[in-house]
Amino acid sequence: MQFRSLRLAAFGLCLIGLIPLDSFAGFDETGTIEIAVDLRESPRRLLHSRLTIPVKPGPLTLLYPKWIPGDHGPTGPINELANLRIVADGQVLSWKRDEMEMFAFHCIIPDRISSIEVSFDMLGIVPDGGQSGHVSSTPNLSILNWNEVLLYPSGHPSDSLKFHARLTLPEGWNHGTALTMEGKADGNQVAFKPCSLTSLIDAPVIAGKHFRSLDLAPGSKVDHRLELAVDSATDLELPRRVVDGYRRLVAETGALFGSRHYREYHFLLALSDPVGHFGLEHHESSENRLPERSFLDTELLKTTASLLPHEMVHSWNGKFRRPARLTSPDYNKPVYAELLWIYEGLTTYLGRILPARSGLWSAEDFRDHLAVVAADAEHYKGRAWRSLSDAATSAPKLYGTGDAWAFRRWSADASFYDGGELLWLEVDATIRSLSEGKKSLDDFCRAFYGGEGGKPAVSFYEIQDIVTALDKVASHDWAKFFAERVNVPLKDAPLGGLERSGWKLTYGEESTEMFKAIEKSGKWGFDDPMVNLTYSLGLLLNEDGTVVDVVPGLASDRAGISPSVKIIAVNGRRFSPTLIRDAVKASKADKGPIDLLTEDGDFFKNHAIDYHEGARYPRLERIKQRPDSLSKILEAKVSP
Repeated sequence: MQFRSLRLAAFGLCLIGLIPLDSFAGFDETGTIEIAVDLRESPRRLLHSRLTIPVKPGPLTLLYPKWIPGDHGPTGPINELANLRIVADGQVLSWKRDEMEMFAFHCIIPDRISSIEVSFDMLGIVPDGGQSGHVSSTPNLSILNWNEVLLYPSGHPSDSLKFHARLTLPEGWNHGTALTMEGKADGNQVAFKPCSLTSLIDAPVIAGKHFRSLDLAPGSKVDHRLELAVDSATDLELPRRVVDGYRRLVAETGALFGSRHYREYHFLLALSDPVGHFGLEHHESSENRLPERSFLDTELLKTTASLLPHEMVHSWNGKFRRPARLTSPDYNKPVYAELLWIYEGLTTYLGRILPARSGLWSAEDFRDHLAVVAADAEHYKGRAWRSLSDAATSAPKLYGTGDAWAFRRWSADASFYDGGELLWLEVDATIRSLSEGKKSLDDFCRAFYGGEGGKPAVSFYEIQDIVTALDKVASHDWAKFFAERVNVPLKDAPLGGLERSGWKLTYGEESTEMFKAIEKSGKWGFDDPMVNLTYSLGLLLNEDGTVVDVVPGLASDRAGISPSVKIIAVNGRRFSPTLIRDAVKASKADKGPIDLLTEDGDFFKNHAIDYHEGARYPRLERIKQRPDSLSKILEAKVSP
């Protein structure tokens, strides 16, 4: 009888194309899915996953998570899944991938089968956090995102699916996560209390040979921990300034929002050069990946200081309060990203104010960083043809476009992140002006993101909810305010908030220390070193002379230079970063053009760059006739 059932199951695969994607007849929704993940081979970038799924006879569709929270796109690394096997009572079941939805797998559950075992491996380079091609493990540490190592029955909201997770670590490794442990670890075996699929995917694990858990809120009722996994044991010793800064960050976020919508909070931080560098938000934790010497290198510390504040702010803005359609109920249905200028834009603004309030940045650091954001806004010409709303709506595609032609396209980082920061600076400055300094965006944050805390919760909003809440803080036509800045393309850079807060963008011949740091490692500390001639020649280069991007309308664009070509000579001499910077500086006195020889595959071309304005680096200058509300914005709310 069992053999006959399995034969019928195999025959059923011939008709599998008739099974709807949301078919769930074969799943026993009263049970708990067991998942066991083995990280012992993670040092060579190989993960093993085994799931036990309660089932009933009939057709079953299993899904691999596709739309990953925080990625704002269909970034589930399905191509890294290998060796998939589905076993029922010792017999291997046939399965078939859906021909239209590649993240779905169909099978038929035979009679008298109450559970199946699903196993597979995750291979090699795992594209976490939408960062395709970035590794998640080294010989000394590993970052586990549960969405990468599980399948789940279709037809059920993620909140209704219960998972019981277990983890096997390499010998001698420790771990950190927001998941609650079930009892004590047994050697290298760790078990977690059952939770929903939503909660599981929202709680990554960081593990490592060199591991440290640091209390950031001693004596507080709510536990806040910085949990470090590093490639070298020496990186566990953090400078006192960094520890004090993150402890003040915890206090400053409490003052800003007024309540905490989590039971405890974990900053999960990997310090490693090989892993992909980025941050990803979660409700009770954040996953952060930075270069190994981020806290020891002065320039890196300048550019990485805003990452952990940004991701922590998301616990309120993005996790607790969330745009109504920016959540997939089952990780398979698409999300709608139009309000990312709030989700990411406001978070970017607050995530860069908080380092200054916490002492991780000085006020000068913040202003110099803001000068770069403002200067970039002047040069990203994509804002003249597409609206901020369109850029946000396009996010699932924009994230994967790369840097080439970003000045024409208006990239994700430049639009709803940096552009969002400038927008919310203007909101803050407007509130302060309307209330004669009595109210600020802080009041909006406490009203909109505060309330009863103590445990994770989700409260959805639409744009009208934002407008209504702002109007209660300072009466204004906020609907019109946003419509004019968000829904239409902008001819001019959105610098109204900067000027309203008492400062203006200018350019000087000497670069700031913050600009040098950004040039070395990017605004988040994630990127390769650059030669940033954006505001003079209109060129952004790699240090080897490869052109990353060209600003429309500036000298290099007029001379016909394009991304991906390589500058191999400057005025007849072999290219070097110093040589081209010197040529730009000398252009003010030199009446002749700057001659650039480029290589494009098998082709070479000379470009005469007609430029004579010398070096130009962004900085902010006080508008003496206006109150300095920007300095007020940066003031700490909690005594050190």
